[in-house]
Amino acid sequence: MLSALFNLAIVIIAVKTMRTYLKDTEPKILFRYFTILSNMLCAFACLLVLVFRIVGNVPASVLVLKYVGTSCVTLTFLTVMVFLGPFVYSYKQLLSGPDLFFHAVNPLLAIVSYLAWDRAQGSFSHVLLGTLPVLLYACLYLKKVVLDPEEKRWEDFYGLNKGHWLFSFIIMVAAGFLISVVLWSF
Repeated sequence: MLSALFNLAIVIIAVKTMRTYLKDTEPKILFRYFTILSNMLCAFACLLVLVFRIVGNVPASVLVLKYVGTSCVTLTFLTVMVFLGPFVYSYKQLLSGPDLFFHAVNPLLAIVSYLAWDRAQGSFSHVLLGTLPVLLYACLYLKKVVLDPEEKRWEDFYGLNKGHWLFSFIIMVAAGFLISVVLWSF
């Protein structure tokens, strides 16, 4: 029952937060952010968990998807707390309004619900699945911020390309891997 409530809360918060964001930001800009992508992935996984909890047993593949989504939003949360909050923006900016829900509330709800009720079972190789979205996004960000022609580039909104792109790339993928390992190990 608590699993269903937590997963429902994550889905409702994600839908309401996205509606708020979409009032002020074009989708083509909004979906550039890992925060948005990771929260949408996690909310989709939570919706599946919720539906399967209501109708019966949750398939292992759905729990693995919940694990992947939780790994991604955990990276979002920790990036805000350890890097973006103190060094690029401010905690006040990143933890107010709708940002509070995608940077902290949903990630924390996802972590608790994953660890308490929705744990995936299977081989350690699933850790690679938890890391895959981070790796794919890091490659996309590298292309759009560093490698694309100047006129087609995205702004470096994460502040990762201050002359240290390779270091940032390695750190973010390694952090995604470590988060995946920690969540899988519990």
